Amino acid sequence: MNWQRRLLRGIYVFTGIIAVGTGGFIAIEGWSFLDALYMTVITITTVGYAEVHPLTSGGRIFSIFLIIGGVGGALYALTGILQYIVEGHIGTTWGRRRMKASIAKLGGHFILCGYGRVGQEIARTFKEEEAPFVIIDKSPESIAQAEQTGYLYLQGDATSDEVLREAGIEQDRGLVAAVGSDADNTYITLSARQLNSALFIETRASSKEAGTKLKRAGADRIVYPHNIGGRRMAMLALRPAVVDFIDTVVWAHGREMQLENVDISKNSSLVGLTRKAARSKIGITILAMRKKSGKLLANPPDEETIEDGDQLIIIGTKKRLASLEEALGGGKPSRSK
Repeated sequence: MNWQRRLLRGIYVFTGIIAVGTGGFIAIEGWSFLDALYMTVITITTVGYAEVHPLTSGGRIFSIFLIIGGVGGALYALTGILQYIVEGHIGTTWGRRRMKASIAKLGGHFILCGYGRVGQEIARTFKEEEAPFVIIDKSPESIAQAEQTGYLYLQGDATSDEVLREAGIEQDRGLVAAVGSDADNTYITLSARQLNSALFIETRASSKEAGTKLKRAGADRIVYPHNIGGRRMAMLALRPAVVDFIDTVVWAHGREMQLENVDISKNSSLVGLTRKAARSKIGITILAMRKKSGKLLANPPDEETIEDGDQLIIIGTKKRLASLEEALGGGKPSRSK
């Protein structure tokens, strides 16, 4: 039994004992309501005050049972109250303060709205990639699961501007709306875009129609879980070796090779180099380039020049990618649309 139920049951038991004791003294001794109530309270609390009136034999017998039952009920209620203070009010307050303090220290993190089946998988991936994030969900059950896993979380409505601000939306890296309702995801997107116009927003949708509305609301990327699941199953049937290779590179634990998505800034030492020259300089392979104009070049030619504003999809060893930031001049994983 949790502390809330125990507290309520203790209050009910204590109130019931007082009512029975008061009624018993009135019926047996013929006392007034105030005298009977006073006698009941001093009896079950064992304060040792004198009796308000001399008791008859029946009144004494009734007092014996009232003491036995009343003291036990009072202790039960008192234990519930103390448990509420320690585990409920104080524990919750301290926990919220610690959580808010930890979230306030974040920067360049992700906000994950919704911790259902999809949200849990997103959170697991964020953790594996060591990406800081905070979960927002209004379901007590979902929040309890997030707490048990050790994630940072806020219990509240992700459509609320106040909750999004508390999650650090002004300084975060991106927002993922993974709530099961298209309407909620739309409201979350609208609120997030209004609070941070430069924010990268990714959201799930159940249909193309919902995806169109989410795009209008300000979402940068729309994900259709059912479509992705079906496409993956088809690819596994058609090209299992290709899917296994991608899974190994992208998802496998302890993988040596990694894929990364980076921006090229004007300060990068790669600006002005060809794809071939960049590979020779830093030992990474450029799989694709998105030019500043928006044109995507898959497997670009070796003579293709890297320019300021380009986005590169690269593959390389962990060691090479770890030293890549210096060559990029502070380049970071892309957040552009």
